[in-house]
Amino acid sequence: MNSDFAPNTPNSDWPDELDALIAAPENHQLLLENERTKVLDTRIPPGGRTPVHTHRWPAVLYVLSWSDFVRYDSDGKVLLDSRTIESFKVPPTTVWSAPLPPHSLENVGSSELHVISVELKERSS
Repeated sequence: MNSDFAPNTPNSDWPDELDALIAAPENHQLLLENERTKVLDTRIPPGGRTPVHTHRWPAVLYVLSWSDFVRYDSDGKVLLDSRTIESFKVPPTTVWSAPLPPHSLENVGSSELHVISVELKERSS
């Protein structure tokens, strides 16, 4: 398991319209949602870049096909380049991800990036 995939950031202040399904529907398909989980099928083709969006909850990411990527913040600043992460030299199959603040992701590799994410919603008090 790798914790380098995402920073641990707060998630309650992000606008609903930046939710991945609303802001980047061409890259995210809802497979299941209930009060405890949200399961997304995410696909980014080679050379593709998602619109700015968020992932409000932490998630287990199951990588079906890997490709190098660059994650940008909402201002276009590089947050992460997978090519510079030593543990990504051998692509992981399962990764833990903290909630992701507004970002876009560019597939800079030659294969489709295909990930199933199981977002774990926080229980309300």
